[in-house]
Amino acid sequence: MGYNSPTPIQEQAIPLILEQNDMIACAQTGTGKTAAYLLPLIDHISHANYNHTSTLILVPTRELAKQIDEQVEGFGYFASVSSIAIYGGNKGDEWEQQKRALTTGADIIIATPGRLLSHMALGYVKLNQLNHLVLDEADKMLDMGFMDDLLKIVKQLPAQRQTLMFSATMPRKIRELTKQILRNPAEINLAISKPAEGIDQRLYLTYDNQKLPLLEHLLQELEVQSMIIFTSRKSNVTPIVRSLRKMGYEADGIQSDMTQDDREKALQGFKNKQYQILVATDILSRGIDIDSLSHVVNFDMPQDAEDYVHRVGRTARAASTGMALTFVNEKDMYRVRRVEQLIERELPKLPLPEDIGPGPAYDPGKRDNDRGKGGRKSNGNRSGGNRRRSDKPTEAGAPRSDDRNKPPRKKNNAPRPEGAQAPRAPRAEGQQAQGEKSKSNNRNRNRNRNKNNSTTPKPQADNQQGTQG
Repeated sequence: MGYNSPTPIQEQAIPLILEQNDMIACAQTGTGKTAAYLLPLIDHISHANYNHTSTLILVPTRELAKQIDEQVEGFGYFASVSSIAIYGGNKGDEWEQQKRALTTGADIIIATPGRLLSHMALGYVKLNQLNHLVLDEADKMLDMGFMDDLLKIVKQLPAQRQTLMFSATMPRKIRELTKQILRNPAEINLAISKPAEGIDQRLYLTYDNQKLPLLEHLLQELEVQSMIIFTSRKSNVTPIVRSLRKMGYEADGIQSDMTQDDREKALQGFKNKQYQILVATDILSRGIDIDSLSHVVNFDMPQDAEDYVHRVGRTARAASTGMALTFVNEKDMYRVRRVEQLIERELPKLPLPEDIGPGPAYDPGKRDNDRGKGGRKSNGNRSGGNRRRSDKPTEAGAPRSDDRNKPPRKKNNAPRPEGAQAPRAPRAEGQQAQGEKSKSNNRNRNRNRNKNNSTTPKPQADNQQGTQG
């Protein structure tokens, strides 16, 4: 399979795993973590002659489960090791196939936590003799809300087992999980959260309506062999794909609302070079092995600095070179500074082409400077530093964002006769009359309406969508 010498994570992890130690390993994406645990586990299973399921590998997404299952087949071709991927979103007959494998006991089960729990709830999953538990992309699983599911699964596993945890980052939540499920683990830390040196990283400061013209301009200049365009919003995938096709490029999209068959078809078509460009949400930012990816485009800044590292890590894998282009609008500039602090380097901000026009000025401190006076946190969505109301509709009786520093008014919901006036609250000497307060509040609301009805265009709301597999 072309494995001539081990990568650093493989060189350090394989001996520890063969010695049956618990282990937590942290290394950037694309460094060979999957082979680091599969090779020694397959070796151990091939000599042990188990008659039960010996290994459970938990992963965050369907795509990663399927890919690891394929890698087990490749690595274990001569070792007679059986495996099955357990994940949701597939057809009813595949549920029965999964049930048979769980009942008879495949050597290795690769599963997403939610689907595995669904099978375990029906009582036929036998993991009481499990020897090895692997949590791959553990930080991503916690980000996706799998913490409770993981703990439920672990409680049903034998206490005497080898547990291996692999993660690209090491946040506090991972440390807490480590204390709960690992025993005196060995620890490996390799280049945490640093993109590969071979990645040419470039930033463009751009308004949202300039992004597609900028993308078209760059595609005409670059020699693109294969490109993934990441967007944080599922709703953006189809419009971007449609625009690319109008430009004359072969493109397809993948996001979590698609059926599993459509997701697999899109991913396989991209791997087989049927088209140059794949538009995707973050379901492809972790663990998916795609060879010869020449370019990555962040159509918008990812929500977390770590997600930036995972996205750009799709290119320049295995010591190759690649280019990562990131489009940053005015409301996401504060995230640039977080990324630069994480990767410990400044990213070049390139000017927009003349035919596209000027973009917003770079102001990474704007978000922090706009965190309200009196502790109010601005959502940073508007250029020029103007504050705006929350995008969420105001509930009846709730104070508006403009009035949150004022004491709430008590509301008398008791019915009163027609034509009767509401009772007035007693007021202290020197206090403003209730009617004067009401007029003042109405004037404030009218002024706010006038602001909101101005001709200044509102930027698109930051509609982050989840990408749970």
